Amino acid sequence: MQGRLSESDINESIRYASYIQAAMLPDMKEFNKILPESFIFYKPRDIVSGDFYWVLKKKNRIAIAAADCTGHGVPGAFMSIMGINYLNLIASNSIPVTNKILNTLREYLMKAMHQEGDVNEQKDGIDMAICVIDLERNHLEYSGANNPLIYFNKGKINLIRGDRMPIGISPVEEESFKKHIIPFSEIDSFYIFSDGYPDQFGGPDNKKLKNAGFRELLKKINKISFAKQEKVLGKELGLWMGEEQQTDDILIIGIDLSSFK
Repeated sequence: MQGRLSESDINESIRYASYIQAAMLPDMKEFNKILPESFIFYKPRDIVSGDFYWVLKKKNRIAIAAADCTGHGVPGAFMSIMGINYLNLIASNSIPVTNKILNTLREYLMKAMHQEGDVNEQKDGIDMAICVIDLERNHLEYSGANNPLIYFNKGKINLIRGDRMPIGISPVEEESFKKHIIPFSEIDSFYIFSDGYPDQFGGPDNKKLKNAGFRELLKKINKISFAKQEKVLGKELGLWMGEEQQTDDILIIGIDLSSFK
């Protein structure tokens, strides 16, 4: 009979799983080719992450998603791989409109998790902000499952909140996700993200940065080049955390649309 795995064996297995998860994520060279003026700030709390990002270009449409799965570590990583596979399946022929992507992903996920609406069911799911840059219609599409979109126009910050329901089973009655359309003329850059950065504890009073603090930080970094924004986010996070441990997985995607106008 085989003995129990040691802690070092378990850690080695998780490290190997992180290579598999990394292979599922979009290649950064391809990402930078599709979106040259952009960045991804990605900082898992543990070796593997429940946050994931997804980027795909087909013809004149570019899809970008920032997702946050239930939990972090190994359970979140399993959910992330499922989410990436389903997104690739949904967009295998063409990239649908954003709310259709979320609606279809919810159907796939609930079926895979055997979720049928029972209030006692495990509430595993995914929060996600998804955008599609439509280069033919010259607009940005956005839909959100809990996660918002922040965008800038001539230095002014704007916020569109996501629908208050996850991708998966939820206490609210299931309905279609909304689709928001923003013409290129009304948007210069945008950010989608998980809640890891705003929820991080730190500062002089050891409190969460919160959404207001996070928006102030985005207003600050939006004035500098996108090539430098990722580094500034890392530096500011370190200053905020001090000696505190990282609370959750962190993911922020920033994209400059000026090159597409």
